[in-house]
Amino acid sequence: MRTTTTTPTIRRLRPLRPLRPVRPLRTVLRRTAWLAGALFWSTFAVLEAMNHGWIAGTLALAFLVLPDLTFLVALDEAPRMAKGQLAPRAVPYYNAMHRALVPLTLLALYTLAPFTWAPAFAALCGWLAHISYDRAFGYGLRTKEGFQRG
Repeated sequence: MRTTTTTPTIRRLRPLRPLRPVRPLRTVLRRTAWLAGALFWSTFAVLEAMNHGWIAGTLALAFLVLPDLTFLVALDEAPRMAKGQLAPRAVPYYNAMHRALVPLTLLALYTLAPFTWAPAFAALCGWLAHISYDRAFGYGLRTKEGFQRG
C-alpha cells in the first residue's frame, strides 16, 4: 500500500492597504445636523409651494440654485484657476450668498414685518436649503484666494 502525503499549500496574503483617514465624530455630527436642516428647509419650501402656488415654488427653486450662480461673476478667469479654486474676484459674492446668517436675518425681518408674501418666505427656505446641503456635503466658505476653507 502506498500512502500519499500532501504538502500544505501556503497562501500568499495580499499586502495591507493603508486605512482611509477616519473623519472625527465632531465633523460627522456637524454634517448630519446640516443635512437635517437641509431636509427641513427643503420640506418647508415644498410645502410653501404646494400651499401658495407656482410663484412660491419657482422662487424656492430659483433660490435653491441662485447661490451657485456666483461662479459666473468671474467665468472668464476660470481656465487660469487651479482645480477646485474659485476666481478671487468671485469669492466675496460666493461667500455672501453662502453665509447662513444672511437668509436667517432676512427670515427674522420677514416675520417681524407688517406684510407677508409667501413666495418670499419660500425663496428664503430654498436659499437656506442650499446652504445647508453645501455644508452637509462638505462645501463651505472660500478663502480670499478662492480655495475651500479647511
